Amino acid sequence: MLSEPFAVGDSPLHRLDPRIRLVSATVYSCVVALCREFPALLSALALSMALVALARLRTAEVFKRLLVVNGLVVCIWAVIPFTFPGEALFRLGPFGAAREGVELAAQITLKSNAIVLAFMALVATMPLATVGHALHHLRVPDKIVHLFLMTYRYIFVLEQEYQRLVRAASIRGFQPGTNFHTYRTYAYLVGMLFVRAVERAERVQWAMRCRGFKRKFYSLHEFNAGAGSFVFLLLISAAVAGIAALELRLAAW
Repeated sequence: MLSEPFAVGDSPLHRLDPRIRLVSATVYSCVVALCREFPALLSALALSMALVALARLRTAEVFKRLLVVNGLVVCIWAVIPFTFPGEALFRLGPFGAAREGVELAAQITLKSNAIVLAFMALVATMPLATVGHALHHLRVPDKIVHLFLMTYRYIFVLEQEYQRLVRAASIRGFQPGTNFHTYRTYAYLVGMLFVRAVERAERVQWAMRCRGFKRKFYSLHEFNAGAGSFVFLLLISAAVAGIAALELRLAAW
């Protein structure tokens, strides 16, 4: 199963209505993605860090996920400043880093970290099954919700099928290398994985029909947005509006 280390907890954010958390995270990420001024981006990063602290997430797990994101950001820093046209801020041998490229890379760094931290605090603090049911309550099309939930359920089954095929190849003495036999073996493995996935999908379809599936998933848990959820919605809305106002004011200058 997918690791969900943040889904279990008793922080104030864990107790909020999942629908309000999803809406807040979506609107917040859109606003941050459109910001370009550094004071607004730094304010957004500070707000995201405050949300992580409010969610009481384990610091080690948070940094582990930030390392993945910032690993890609390092690649951006290695390319954009030296390929972006503009005034050279500094030089590394024959390569000059443009001021505009450095600013763009810094903006991407702040945006990505702020958005990832916010999603960890607001969305990762609930199980993926709860996310699917919250999407349904938010009137997201049923087909998208069903695809999301079924993918989450059966991606692990396909992973087990893949490991079974790999073990079977290893038992038969397969040793991967850089040769035609290796490429052909992996092609057979991927093809067999698709065949087994289709067979599994057909069996699941007939099993669901036998159980009277009517293209709708039912949940025994009903969402209840209490006063705390609405207070949080007001506070996060005010914070997002403040970031947007700061961005517009600085952009106008």
